[in-house]
Amino acid sequence: MSIHPTHATVQPPPERFNFAAHLIARNAGRAAKTAYIDDHGSLSYGALAERIARTAAALQAAGVRREERVLLLMHDCSDWPVSFLGAMYAGIVPVAVNTLLTAEDYAYMLRHSRAQAVLVSAALLPVLQGALDLCAVDGGHEVRQVLVSRPTGPLAAGQAVAQVALDAALDAVAPLARAADTGADDPGFWLYSSGSTGRPKGTLHSQSNPYWTAELYGMPILGLTERDVCFSAAKLFFAYGLGNALSFPLSVGATTILMAERPTPDATFQRWTGAVRPTVFFGAPTGFAGMLASPKLPARSDVSLRMCSSAGEALPAELGQRFTARFGCEIVDGIGSTEMLHIYLSNRPGDVRYGTTGWPVPGYDIELRGEDGRAVPDGETGDLYVRGPSSALMYWGNRAKSRATFQGEWTQSGDKYVRNADGTYTYAGRSDDMLKVSGIYVSPFEVESTLVQHPAVLEAAVIGVNDSDGLTKTKAYVVLKAGAQADEAELKAFVKDRLAPYKYPRSISFVDELPKTATGKIQRFKLREKEKAGS
Repeated sequence: MSIHPTHATVQPPPERFNFAAHLIARNAGRAAKTAYIDDHGSLSYGALAERIARTAAALQAAGVRREERVLLLMHDCSDWPVSFLGAMYAGIVPVAVNTLLTAEDYAYMLRHSRAQAVLVSAALLPVLQGALDLCAVDGGHEVRQVLVSRPTGPLAAGQAVAQVALDAALDAVAPLARAADTGADDPGFWLYSSGSTGRPKGTLHSQSNPYWTAELYGMPILGLTERDVCFSAAKLFFAYGLGNALSFPLSVGATTILMAERPTPDATFQRWTGAVRPTVFFGAPTGFAGMLASPKLPARSDVSLRMCSSAGEALPAELGQRFTARFGCEIVDGIGSTEMLHIYLSNRPGDVRYGTTGWPVPGYDIELRGEDGRAVPDGETGDLYVRGPSSALMYWGNRAKSRATFQGEWTQSGDKYVRNADGTYTYAGRSDDMLKVSGIYVSPFEVESTLVQHPAVLEAAVIGVNDSDGLTKTKAYVVLKAGAQADEAELKAFVKDRLAPYKYPRSISFVDELPKTATGKIQRFKLREKEKAGS
């Protein structure tokens, strides 16, 4: 039996603490070393520090004040960490958002966060403008300026909100001489967490929370050092990607590869075998399955990977074993959350138990509780609660959800687990009906409510089903109205037009009726049982 320590001896940050300033100070002796390599070139640690301080000054020049929010809607490139840390350096709160959403989603986030400015990739400017237009006719917004990363041509004139190229804004100001005197527990940044009803929750993290994830996981568990080259398929707007490609590598002086495009197998392989080869790759099970199935899978000798990390959904044991057999390196599987910022339960390099999520990360405590709120014994399924220093402060403007999730020192994860005799934990599903598809939460309620907007659909129920690799995919059961007609392709396209594309059901079955309780509530568990029975 492996014995792993349960408590970490990490020095807490000082009471007055600014995370961006902390990273700049840590890398003061690495000015010439490459911090980031993206699709356009490289950025040294010295240039990163200067651009962070200039971004802080540019946001102040735009009239954004301390603790006000700015929306960060940007594809992965070196301007992303510059923007995120530049805001934090000034004590301004960046709100990092998913780049795959719709104008309606961004309009909600602009109003909900009361963002004073937006930092946006040029390619995402049209969808942002759509969101601003929606806000203008539905309650307004507070955006004063839009800073555009890497525009390919002149920006549109005459817009209600001024558009300025980010580089031009930085060139127009001197670097902010000193970081804001923020406290370790002051608001640092937001991430949006998907809700079971489809409404995202603004998850508020402190200045010190990314410090804790780097000190408790990135360095001691993953063993990252300045010699590593990190590459994350999970984008920076995810809590997982934020640690992988910002907090962790910048805390040790490593180099990070950023990629704007989708992490397809081909795009990933190009980076694995490029001029600067990653030593650590951060992915998700769906991505690993796609790569192993690709005819272009590189040979072991063509890559420099010493370790891979996986999170977002449970890693099937067979996938991990096949990957290790191919490349000779382990996939270290773990679980984290937006609410806890990064991984708190994980396998260990050199001691990976495929099929489990490993052991608690030192510095975090885990409890599995039954419906009565009491701890369950080993071998029994319980709801996972976690306690640790990187927990979010609250959900913005949602006291009820905050109180339900953040219960004193403990955070309710929403996941069910079983503790094994060797101290490892095995995933046993969700406590609610949320689905993890390709590492991203999907609300069945949101998909169902969209399907029933189709004129031919009477009722719909959405569940998760496992594919041949053991990964979750969405499936919809649909009842059509009497005399109406619609096919699978039509309904898939209908959902894609109205929701973020990744939310559409991967398969649809047409049925005469859905199983229901006596009060008319759809019984999704019966549909899941039907799938398991193969009927």
